[in-house]
Amino acid sequence: MWRGLWTLVARAARGPRRPCTRQGSGVPVPGSGATIFALSSGHGRCGIAVIRTSGPASGHALRSLTAPRDLPPARSACLRLLSHPRSGEPLDRALVLWFPGPQSFTGEDCAEFHVHGGPAVVSGVLQALGSVPGLRPAEAGEFTRRAFAHGKLSLTEVEGLADLIHAETEAQRRQALRQLDGELGHLCHGWARTLTKALAHVEAYIDFGEDDNLEEGVLEQANSEVRELQLALGAHLRDARRGQRLRSGAHVVVAGPPNAGKSSLVNLLSAWGRLTLERAAPAAGSPPKFLGENVSGGWVAVGTRSGIGDVPDLGLYLGGAHVEGELEGQLPRRKCG
Repeated sequence: MWRGLWTLVARAARGPRRPCTRQGSGVPVPGSGATIFALSSGHGRCGIAVIRTSGPASGHALRSLTAPRDLPPARSACLRLLSHPRSGEPLDRALVLWFPGPQSFTGEDCAEFHVHGGPAVVSGVLQALGSVPGLRPAEAGEFTRRAFAHGKLSLTEVEGLADLIHAETEAQRRQALRQLDGELGHLCHGWARTLTKALAHVEAYIDFGEDDNLEEGVLEQANSEVRELQLALGAHLRDARRGQRLRSGAHVVVAGPPNAGKSSLVNLLSAWGRLTLERAAPAAGSPPKFLGENVSGGWVAVGTRSGIGDVPDLGLYLGGAHVEGELEGQLPRRKCG
């Protein structure tokens, strides 16, 4: 029991804060030496678009595109004229920000360009950054990967950030924000401290069992703490399924014979009144089509499957099946009529 608990808790607590490489070890952080840039805001027309750079050449890129050429004060927004570094063609008047490392999101030198969100403006600024030596477009998630590599984010915080970006409901947002704030990481570190303390007491008892300096009941106290920790770990693992369901939402399939009223049933049960499955009715033999809806802060995707002749009665199946074989015998089933 002790060895298994130690492996579980130590791995959970050590992993989140462990950087990809140890700084100063001589092993480069993935992507080090290259400065990356990308559009951080959404694509499409908008009032303001944010373009970000990260890496040692961020300051050079900022000076190359702005006039005057000096760097703005750290972490202060300044209005600058952006121009192409080679042709000198004006691109936009934008707010620029300078974040010298390590006091930045990634831990590296970073710059941000808050430009007008027209496609031509955004494209022009991205092309101008691409012409600066030492800069390249960022890969998907590379800014966050660099933040993790430099110890600015833990693994659980990275997962929370991804969940926050993809959150579509209030419940998803609250859960992601708690994880991004380090709630899960603090919990894992607390488990590790409890287990480390108990292990120290046991080792002290083994080495100095007959020493009068040891407090009475040390071994019993350590055993009690470990058993409480075991219960806490079990409860957390059982609750993990609820968090996953909250993250991905609930998928419901109504299946049954042709013309049995599957879509009508779901539309009748749709208390929010905006879900009409008639327009999403799938063709025979095709996977079910889902329409998602935010219900009481949670995400529910409801869909009907084309009539299935070999299913004798109408059933409500939970789990998001995509083929007929998954409907039979593998999913919880409720008889509706």
